[in-house]
Amino acid sequence: MELPGPEVVGIDHIVLRTKRLPELLEFYRDKLGLKLERHLKKFGLYQLRAGFALLDILDCGAVGDAENPADSADPDPQYDHFCLAIADLNSEELLEWLDAEEIPHGKIERRYGATGEGASIYAQDPDGRRVELKLVDED
Repeated sequence: MELPGPEVVGIDHIVLRTKRLPELLEFYRDKLGLKLERHLKKFGLYQLRAGFALLDILDCGAVGDAENPADSADPDPQYDHFCLAIADLNSEELLEWLDAEEIPHGKIERRYGATGEGASIYAQDPDGRRVELKLVDED
């Protein structure tokens, strides 16, 4: 029996890493007009509202990012991950579907995104990119 998969309803957020925070903030906030929604100083994270989605900028120069440093051997050290907003599944169903499809993944956790706090999980695409799947119908 094939399990039904999630319905992708949009992009929740995209996360960029940088060592040039002032220039990125000037470009996205000051020139393109994205509004700063949250700043988590502890993580060096700036969350800018981009319509229905967020653009997250992670300041690796100030705080550092041991897991994904901006100067690592990563083929794209300026990219962290993107998050898809999904519907029609709960946490258990999403885990069952990921396992059935043999998609590598972490565990369900509560994270903040464009639609606020909610359940999400990090998965991995065939090229090894981290993709976050955030449930929009489950609190």
